[in-house]
Amino acid sequence: MADTLTIPIDQVQIGLYIHLDLKWFQHPFAFSHFKVKTEDQLRILRGLGLATVRVDPALSDVAVPAPTAAPTRPVPAAPVPVSPESRAESPVMAAKREMMERIREQRENAARIEQAFVNTARAIRDIDRNLFSQPAETIRVADKLIGQITESILSAPELAINLMGDKLGGEEIYVHSLNVTMLSMMIARDIKLPHEVASLLGMGALFHDVGTKNIPDKVLNKLDAYNHAEQALVETHCHGGFEIGQKLGLAAPALAIIRDHHELFDGSGYPRHLQGEAIGVLARIVSIANHYDELCNPRNPADSLTPHEALSLMFAKMRSRFDPKLLQVFIRCLGVYPPGTIVQLANGVVGMCVNVNTAKPTRPQVMIYEADVPREEAIVVNLETQPDLNIVKSIRPSQVPKDIYNYLSPRKRVSYYFDASDPARRSQP
Repeated sequence: MADTLTIPIDQVQIGLYIHLDLKWFQHPFAFSHFKVKTEDQLRILRGLGLATVRVDPALSDVAVPAPTAAPTRPVPAAPVPVSPESRAESPVMAAKREMMERIREQRENAARIEQAFVNTARAIRDIDRNLFSQPAETIRVADKLIGQITESILSAPELAINLMGDKLGGEEIYVHSLNVTMLSMMIARDIKLPHEVASLLGMGALFHDVGTKNIPDKVLNKLDAYNHAEQALVETHCHGGFEIGQKLGLAAPALAIIRDHHELFDGSGYPRHLQGEAIGVLARIVSIANHYDELCNPRNPADSLTPHEALSLMFAKMRSRFDPKLLQVFIRCLGVYPPGTIVQLANGVVGMCVNVNTAKPTRPQVMIYEADVPREEAIVVNLETQPDLNIVKSIRPSQVPKDIYNYLSPRKRVSYYFDASDPARRSQP
């Protein structure tokens, strides 16, 4: 790289920004380029067997020693590759192996959560399909499902929001209801709704769009903007859903959510143009979750916003439409950079947020683009354990180079699921 200089390894000092020309598994650090900050890092660097190392003067805090007539690329002091057996004896590589093991466990956790997500989407599919043929049994099944979700989310010591993949096998149309339910429950947890109230919120969120069963698919699935008549027809799904919910025997708070989830705090919503606290608090919660998911996953995929853009739009230009306190809760829980956001870190690395701990939403887990690391073994860095490493900006997927985009593989749909398991069972690198 033209902007780096090569210096002997013994001239490396704290404050220099270095580049290691080694494979990721050949050194114990989270990244192959970073600023040296501790004596311990210096000791490890000098134990790697390198004769030289590249440094970046622009990113360093101290002056770079004048380069000597050394090779332009760092080379191992010993030309013979280090064998796995000898690496196993090195404390330095043992530390890297531990990091790689934590990432492997994190990947297994992600697979477990993804399977739970798919199973829940399938359960919602069955609820939807059986709603009119077996109403009593279907409502019982739905109530049990919501009860399990409520118990899991409200009782978890921590709540981690995970970005889901696209491998749903035909359940995609049920993911909107699932997303709105899970995001609503996230708010319920934060504001400490009682268990029984949160369960009613969950039922209302799950069935909030049940009235769309009365709307022709050709209208619902139209990619272009609705004309006046189509918009008027779509708006009938609120009252239509309320009537369906009554026939199904849903509780009054759930029915109010179905009727009022398109009401907006400034009175610009529908069907009754309610304003402020005239809208029930549960409907206000679902309104926020519903609007966010529609921005991220609109009818026309070409109109989709990134999670970061959706939150920014809701806060900057749509703030008057939502309960201000609940909107603040929503943004705080998802973090400034919600899962699914492509970001650049302070060290120049590009990655995608894949997990946010609602207790520390500004320190997400980020899947890193690293050309030398196979995509299926992608590095996942937990910013909670990297206090000196921050996100500097979010990046639109269209602005990401194709090789990086394909590596990170941003989801066509943005879907979330919550890992509410005991944190002692979760391993976060």
